[in-house]
Amino acid sequence: QNILAKNLLVVAVGFLCWYVVGYPLALGTIDDPTNMAGFTNFVMDKFWDSKSLFRVWFFQGCFCATGATIVSGAMAERTQLKGFAIFTVLLTSFIYPVVVYWGWSGSGIFNFSEDGESKSIAGPPLIDFAGSGIVHLVGGI
Repeated sequence: QNILAKNLLVVAVGFLCWYVVGYPLALGTIDDPTNMAGFTNFVMDKFWDSKSLFRVWFFQGCFCATGATIVSGAMAERTQLKGFAIFTVLLTSFIYPVVVYWGWSGSGIFNFSEDGESKSIAGPPLIDFAGSGIVHLVGGI
């Protein structure tokens, strides 16, 4: 087991999970959004209608993989590769995407509009500079 193998696993498995389930939960907003998760664009559905979605998908996928590589450092020498692989699937498919929706979608529990005013369930809306807050929050937990 080494860190290079874990990072390769994160990129290969993590991007596959982001492709199938992660992106739709994170940024797949629907007409009547909920505060919990998105639910459109599974497996890049309708990406050919707007080519800029490919750039957003890749850019956000890199953030998703970065969150998982933060965890790989914390788990170094403490877990087997198969346990880390299972955790990577869960993190990149469900945990990270749901937290991203909460903070970055504009409809999630940390940043949504109500009566034309930005709000959060806990007071003022989340302001995440350059995306580092959500990535390190998920990677650190």
